[in-house]
This record gives sequence, structure tokens and C-alpha cells, in this order.
Amino acid sequence: MRVLGVIPARLGSTRIPHKPLQLLAGEPLVTRVIQRVRDLGLVDELVVATDSTMVARVVELAGVRAVLTRETHASGTERVGEVASRPEFAGHDVVANVQGDEPFLPRTALAGALGRVEQGDDVGTAAAPLDARDAQDPGRVKVVADADGRALYFSRAAIPFRLEGGPAPKGLYWQHLGVYVYRLETLQRWTRLPPAPSETAERLEQLRALHYGMRVGVAQLEESAQAGVDTPDDLRRAEAHWLAQEVHR
Repeated sequence: MRVLGVIPARLGSTRIPHKPLQLLAGEPLVTRVIQRVRDLGLVDELVVATDSTMVARVVELAGVRAVLTRETHASGTERVGEVASRPEFAGHDVVANVQGDEPFLPRTALAGALGRVEQGDDVGTAAAPLDARDAQDPGRVKVVADADGRALYFSRAAIPFRLEGGPAPKGLYWQHLGVYVYRLETLQRWTRLPPAPSETAERLEQLRALHYGMRVGVAQLEESAQAGVDTPDDLRRAEAHWLAQEVHR
């Protein structure tokens, strides 16, 4: 499959002002995500979709094309959809949306999401094992999948809910990672549909796909993964993790 990689990078984040431009180990976060996607080596072309000329300038300094999109998009998928529909990108078979706050995305996550679409799912994504101690954190989105690895629900709440106390069984909680893969027709369908009530309540765009019956395949990783950067605390943890990696290189 010929893969178009798109990183949506909206300037007006509510939790971290100007999030794409916040520094992670001395470089803007969006630059770190660009570096990560390049290092994974799984996309044939990479662009950044943004509503900001400031972000666009930073992206172009990193050697990647920036596409200015409308400011009215409600989600990263809508922003990616605008870019993917442009005639110059028509030669790609699938679109990989790597969210602009995932500087540590594992290669197995993107490869697994691509594999789910190649196997026939409408949407491919990924999840990593999550420690029960972190399951209560609303910043870590949880997913429950069926026996075939297809998503049943995503939530900021700790799902599945444990009725009884005691230690949580291993493999009970799964953290959703910020990557989506779709064929263009699926992406276009997604962006034409109105928001789902669950999507609006949880502020999770992927719930629209589930609400309208799309098959969302989840590549389940064997090892835990570093969380994306959604809050100032996440950014501090990401800085510490980056520096720790540098020490061990």
C-alpha cells in the first residue's frame, strides 16, 4: 500500500496553549513528531495539516510540507480529511493520521494499524497494555476490543468497570494510542457524518466511527507505551523520558 502520512497540528489546544510549538528537549513538539514518523519508515509521503502559519513555518524548517487547513475543524480526522482530498495526494492507497502529540509512537503501533486496514478493517489503530494504576487517568484513553481485535468502545473512564475489588487481572486495561489508518473513502465517509452523542460527551473523535458501524481494528501491542502529550504534566513526563533515552543511547 502507498501510504500518505498526515500529522494534524492545531495551534489552539485547550489544555496546552500553542501545543505544537511547545519545546520538547529543545525542539518544538511538532518537530519531534515529524522526526518520529520519519524514523519509523512506514509512510511514503509526510505532510503536516495545520491551521497556523506559525506552525507551518516550523514544519517547513524541519523539511516537511505544511498544508494550511480551515480553522473550523472539530477534530484531527476532519483536518486530515481536508488534506487527503486534495488532488496532489490522490496516488495514495491509505492515509495514516499520526496525532501531533505522539513523539514516542512505537513502530509496532503504526505497522499494526496499517495491517488492520490491509486485512479489511475500515479503520486501523493501536493500543498498549495499561497499568491499573493509570486507568483512572482521563488523559489516557482506554479501549475495549472483542476477540477479533475490533474496538467495542473507547472511553476516558476506566473501562472495563471492575465491580469487585482486589488486584486487576493482567491485560484488563488497554491504552489507545494516537494513530488512525483509513482508506480515502472511509475517511471521506467519517468526515461527512455528524458527531455522535458519545463523541461529544467524551470528546473522542473515534466514537463517531463506532457509532456509525465502522469496523475499527485495534493492533494490541505486547509492551506498554509512553503516553501522548495532552497536559502540562504529560509534557514534563515526555521531557524526562526523552532525556532518559538520550542517556542510554
